[in-house]
Order: sequence, then C-alpha cells, then structure tokens
Amino acid sequence: MDPDAVKSTLSNLAFGNVLAAAARDYKKEVLANEKAQSSNHVNEEVDLDELMDDPELEKLHADRIAALKREVEKREAFKRQGHGEYREVSEGDFLGEVTRSEKVICHFYHKEFYRCKIMDKHLKTLAPRHVDTKFIKVDAENAPFFVTKLAIKTLPCVLLFSKGVAIDRLVGFQDLGTKDDFSTTKLENVLVKKGMLSKKKKEEDDEDAEYQESIRRSVRSSENLDSDSD
Repeated sequence: MDPDAVKSTLSNLAFGNVLAAAARDYKKEVLANEKAQSSNHVNEEVDLDELMDDPELEKLHADRIAALKREVEKREAFKRQGHGEYREVSEGDFLGEVTRSEKVICHFYHKEFYRCKIMDKHLKTLAPRHVDTKFIKVDAENAPFFVTKLAIKTLPCVLLFSKGVAIDRLVGFQDLGTKDDFSTTKLENVLVKKGMLSKKKKEEDDEDAEYQESIRRSVRSSENLDSDSD
C-alpha cells in the first residue's frame, strides 16, 4: 500500500474523531445550558410564590389599603362640610361656614371688579386640589355688616381663617406681584407659606388619584358580587 495514501487515511480519521468529539462537547454544553435555564425558571417561580405568601408583604399591602380608606373617608367628610369646591355663601351663612372648618379661605368680592374675577378663577382651581381647606366667597355688596366688622376697604380681599379666627389676609394683589397675570401656582405658594394649604408634590397627587381609583374599583367589585349573589 502506498505510504502516502495510508498517511492521508489516518489523517482523515483523526480529523473525523476531532469533529466528533467537538460535536459531543457542544451537545453537552447546550444540554447543560438548557438545564441551568430550566432550573433558574423554577427558582424564579418558587421565589415569586414565596413573595406572594410573605406575611410581611401582605401586612404592608393591608396597611396601605387601610390608610387609603381612611384618607378617602376623611376627604368625604370634608366634602360634606362644603370642602372641595369654591362656593358663594350669604352674609347669614358666613359665620357658620368659617367656624365649622379648621381652615377657611374667604374671598370678599365685587361682581363688577375685574381683579375679583381673576381671583375667582385661581381659587376655583385650587379648591378641588386642597380638600382639607374650605374655599368660599362673599359678595361684599350684600354683606355690609362683615365688610365693616372685618375692616375690608379694598377688593379683592381674601381673608384667611384658622379655627374661626381671621389670622391673615390678601389685599388686592400686593402679595402676588401687583400684576394681573400671576399664576395659580404663585397664589398657591403664598397660601402655603401662610399655612392655609399643604404643598403637595406631583407624585403625591398622582398616587392619591391612583389609590382613590383602586378604592372605587374595589367598591364596584363588591357591589357586583352583591348583585350576583342576589
């Protein structure tokens, strides 16, 4: 037999063995990876199950829902007292309105004054955003007794009441830059500094809205279950 042919044959066999070995190693590696991934997936499922059954997390969730319910109940109580909207009240109702709530912002206005209309616009925007404070307005022409008693000489005049006592006031736009184009945020910040409003971050507003919606969904779900049982 030709020595060169024998050498070539042996070389081909050796190369074939190397390929076969490489193929076996690759297959082992693929199987090992698949096994590892499967094991990780199982572990993830186990971890999630453990988290779902974690009593501490369940307690945190229950506490969060309970706090939200208390907040919603508190807001509803405020609304029953006339909070959450900007309302006009008569001279006869004025004392009752300012003494029944802890914090009250009252705008004495004149219906023909342009600046009073500007103040109206901003207070109407703020009222639903700050439910813990009552926002009302009184027509100064129809409330001569309190205009005199409270020494109101310039309109618009926004009186700030705490527990039934007038603690401060905004006369005209003096605290707002004296110009007509001040923003609602400018007025809000002034009222925050005077202790009449609580400053809220946007994230807190969004969170409150989300919690309130979750409560509404829970209530609707409960009502649906009751109706189904009937």
